[in-house]
Formats: sequence, C-alpha cells, structure tokens
Amino acid sequence: MTSITANLSTNLTGSITIAGDKSISHRSIILGALSIGETTVDGLLESQDILATISAMQAFGAEIEKKADNKWHIYGLGVGGLDEPNKVLDLGNSGTGVRLLLGVAASNPITSFFSGDESLSRRPMARVLKPLEMMGANFMSRTGGLLPLACIGPQTLQPIDYLLPVASAQVKSAILLAGLNTPGKTIVRESTPTRDHTERMLKQFGSEISIETDEKSQNIITLKGESELTGQDIVVPGDPSSAAFPMVAGILAEDSRIKIKNVGINPLRFGLFEILNEMGAKTELIQKYDGVGEPIADIVVETSKLKGMTVPASIAPRMIDEYPILAVAAACASGTTRMLGLQELRVKESDRLAAMANGLKACGITVEETSDSLTVHGTGGQIEGGARIQTQLDHRIAMSFLTLGLKAKNPIIIDNGTTINTSFPGFVETMKSLGANLNFSDKGKD
Repeated sequence: MTSITANLSTNLTGSITIAGDKSISHRSIILGALSIGETTVDGLLESQDILATISAMQAFGAEIEKKADNKWHIYGLGVGGLDEPNKVLDLGNSGTGVRLLLGVAASNPITSFFSGDESLSRRPMARVLKPLEMMGANFMSRTGGLLPLACIGPQTLQPIDYLLPVASAQVKSAILLAGLNTPGKTIVRESTPTRDHTERMLKQFGSEISIETDEKSQNIITLKGESELTGQDIVVPGDPSSAAFPMVAGILAEDSRIKIKNVGINPLRFGLFEILNEMGAKTELIQKYDGVGEPIADIVVETSKLKGMTVPASIAPRMIDEYPILAVAAACASGTTRMLGLQELRVKESDRLAAMANGLKACGITVEETSDSLTVHGTGGQIEGGARIQTQLDHRIAMSFLTLGLKAKNPIIIDNGTTINTSFPGFVETMKSLGANLNFSDKGKD
C-alpha cells in the first residue's frame, strides 16, 4: 500500500484537463457493445473501474480495443446478443459496473457469475436484484444479496412498472438496460430525480425512451424494448466528481486561481457547484457547449472565504459522491455546516459518513455525526492536520483528505493511495502540476 503525504500549499495556478467522466465511460462501453455497428469513444476514463467493465463486456463476446488513434473502438453484439462468459466477471471496486451489468446479463438467456474486491463484496446488491427478479431473472447470492453472485437470465424477461424505493441512478439504469431486451414497455418511476446519463445516452444510441412528470412530480421513464441501438462516436467530458477535488483545492488554497477544462455540468450531477457558490466560492463557467447529449463547460475557481450553511437532504441525489470533499470545504469555512440526508453514504465504497467524521476529528475538526447527517464546525481556514488517515479502500476518502492536507499546518498522510486509480488515474501528478505539495511515501509500503 503506497501512502501519500499532503503538505500546506499556496498559489495553485494553471489550467488542467481531468480524467473522463466515469459514469459516461461505463455507459459508453456497455451501450456500444449492445449496438449494431461500431462505436468509438474518445477521452474514455482508463481507470480500474472502467477497465473491469471492458473486460466483462469482452467476456460477453464484444470486441473492444484501443487503436493508434487513441480512441477505444467497440464492435457491438446487438441487444440480446451476449455470449455466456466462460469466467467469473470480477468488477473490482466498481459498484456502477456490477449493477449496470447485472441488468444487461439478466435480459439474456445465459448464466454469468459476478465478483468484486473486499469493499464491493460488502455493498448491497439486493436493491438491484429485486426489480430484476420481478422481471423474471434468477440470482444466487450470499445472504443479503451480496457478491459473489450468479445471474441466470430467462428466455424472455417481462416488463415492469417500478417505483424506485430509494433514489438510485444505478438501480434505474439496471432496469432500463434489462428493458432493452424485454418486449413491451419497461417503466421506472422516481420520486426524486437522479443522474440521467443512461436516459440521455440511450436516446443518442437510438432507443425509444421518453421522460414525463406526473401530477405527483414523479419522473416517469418509459422504454420500448426490443429496438436496435446504433453505434455512435462518443467524446467523454471531464468527470465533475473528479473535478471537485482540484476545484475545492483552488478555492481553499491561498493566492490560487485554476481552470478545469471540458467538464460535464449535468444539473443532476452538479449540486456541489451550487452549494459552494452559496457558501461564497468565487466560481465561473465559461465556454459552455453540448456534447454526448450533456452540457459541458470550463470551470474557473479562485481563492475564496467560505461560510457554513445547512445543506438540505433534497440535494443529496445530485451530489452524493461529493459529500466527502464538501466536508473538507466545510472544515475550512467560517461557521457551522450541517449536511442532511446522508444515509446513502453508509453503503458506498466505505461508510463514508463515518470515515469523514473520524478523519476530520483526527485533523482537529469538531464534528457531530448521526445516522444520516454530518455537522462540521468550520475553523475559518486554519487546519491543524498532522493525522494519518485510514482510507478504507475508498478513492474519494483518499482524495478528500489529500485536498485537506493542502490547507493544513501539519502534513496529512493517507495510508493507501493506490485506490485513487479507481476513478482518477494521475490525480497526484495533476495536482502537482498546479503547485500542490503531494509526495509518495519514501518507503512505498506500510
């Protein structure tokens, strides 16, 4: 396990392009493999998570390769054209990958086996298995619907009309992907809007999909099954969840101004930007345009004095992955920040709510944690630091505390930096190019 040390840093400046959007990268590979013809993907996030999805789709029979033009080329199987894998599909740490692929596999008359690493094997899959079982798929799993598990697809699935019990884009996407190879209309209802990359990309690939809002303000997504998808040329924008770390670093570090280019600003993913602005951050969106059915822009941030606020539970689905880095911003703000509706953080790659609370306390920050909230009493900018953080195999915990270390009087060390490659390969090098004082452990192992 390679540890990384973050030291006090000022004058972060420059222009960077960050890693491609993880959510769009997953879906580009999957939808390309389910299409007729060739799909090319430029700017694919080549992280461990995405490579695991590529390996799985190759096991299902898709031809996927990176060519000399630096693009990934996918030669699709068509909807319902999957082969039965001759190996266990190891999705590593990727919750998105395994949940989306369960929907794909369930709609084919094949048996496939899924596994993951220690962290993924603790994460709940029952929320995905239940609607897929209602459609006719069968599963054998560990108690509680945990990996490893087997998926046995029937000859034909049956469409369902399903109200999501929890706000989850992954569950919604699994049902819609299963619905592609299901006769009739598959309907998903969500009381709270969640990220809509799947719906946007399904439209781009030619699926018959519609989205309406009923009298209860529920989103109703209707997908007509058994229609062909057509290969597309995809350019993946920068990942807003990855952009969050240099963005907050540029806001917190003294005498700093940075530009992050070509970032996806889908409003259902961009809640952190809104909250930071409410806290007083100096930000700007420039060069806006549309790509892959998604709004994209350059983000410019500069050193700002933040003030605490209450972050309502209603915004949680639009920034669920960004709460760890928001907690870092809150620690450096003046006043108290209360973050509500965070129960979903308990079942991420780690218990992120507990991990952030414990890590912040170790760095000298006063916090209160409940089952679904986190209250952070900001220091106004002076962070004591001097802690060694247990990342619990969680990439976002690792990057959040490295960002906090750039503002700390004493160095902050994370125990395991290798997990960062799950979502942001080159994170340390990118941050150092802006002037961040980050260093790998001399020993390299703990």
